[in-house]
Amino acid sequence: MYDQNNVFAKIARGEIPCDAIVENEYALSFNDINPLFETHVLIIPKGPYENILDFTANATAAQQAGFWDCFRQTAKKLGIENNFNIFANSGADAPFFKQSVFHFHLHLVSGSRREELFKAVSEICS
Repeated sequence: MYDQNNVFAKIARGEIPCDAIVENEYALSFNDINPLFETHVLIIPKGPYENILDFTANATAAQQAGFWDCFRQTAKKLGIENNFNIFANSGADAPFFKQSVFHFHLHLVSGSRREELFKAVSEICS
């Protein structure tokens, strides 16, 4: 069941500040507070969706379009529209990176890898 008090829900409602990049009626992008790459941004829908499957099954067409518009505008604003990776984690037992906040979000990353990435991967592989 979706937790209305998760940190991303609070950020979406404006209860917790963030380093916002792009915002529209349906979504918000902001810098990750623990970046693993030179550019590491999170894009979240403002609605209550636990993961990507929940979002794609239950968000309205307008919510989904607004989310992807926020994504496109973020990549363009950061100047990374031609060189990036995106990933989404789903579930506490996901095989690579585990989902820690159960509010759907995409990680948009670009640029050089930070030392923290190698530490995180090392922990997974040990």
